[in-house]
Amino acid sequence: MVQTTDSVTRLVDEFAKLPGIGRKSAERLAYHILRVHESEALALADSIRTVKQNVRYCSQCFNLAESELCTVCQDTRRDQTLLCIVEQPRDLMALEQSGMFPGLYHVLLGRIAPLEGIGPDQLTIDALVDRVRAGKFREIIMATNPTTEGDGTALHISNLLAELPVTLTRLARGITSGSVLEFTNKEILADALSGRQKL
Repeated sequence: MVQTTDSVTRLVDEFAKLPGIGRKSAERLAYHILRVHESEALALADSIRTVKQNVRYCSQCFNLAESELCTVCQDTRRDQTLLCIVEQPRDLMALEQSGMFPGLYHVLLGRIAPLEGIGPDQLTIDALVDRVRAGKFREIIMATNPTTEGDGTALHISNLLAELPVTLTRLARGITSGSVLEFTNKEILADALSGRQKL
């Protein structure tokens, strides 16, 4: 068996802890770090350190931020009456990249998943309910992922907000443009039928 230095072994072990990175990918990453110029490798190390030291959750919506409020919450041009609920900051980023949503967000930092031991109290649901009660929102958009856990989380939240004077909606689902019905799975077809729109 080929032996390597303790430092390289440790680097491979650390890379292997990353999600979606197996042992072989970890080795490739480690050897890539060894091949690049020292300044490039240290820039990566510095950016990891900076993220861990500077990034926190926004005190209002729980998006990623480098100050008390994230850039979305600081933007006074956004529609303060629209609130979109997402599971993770990366979901917020995906919606922002579409350029179609002018309102505010609330990040749950997960979804209710009883089989994984994740209950409502481990998410930011209490903060969300307080925020909706205190705010002037006219519409709450459920943008949880279209999974069993995502739908269950949306249902739980909608029950908590049911008596408040806000309109509760969810993202449209269904068949994408250019797809063929015969190859579309039954869940997507069911969503498309139940969410059909007037022509």
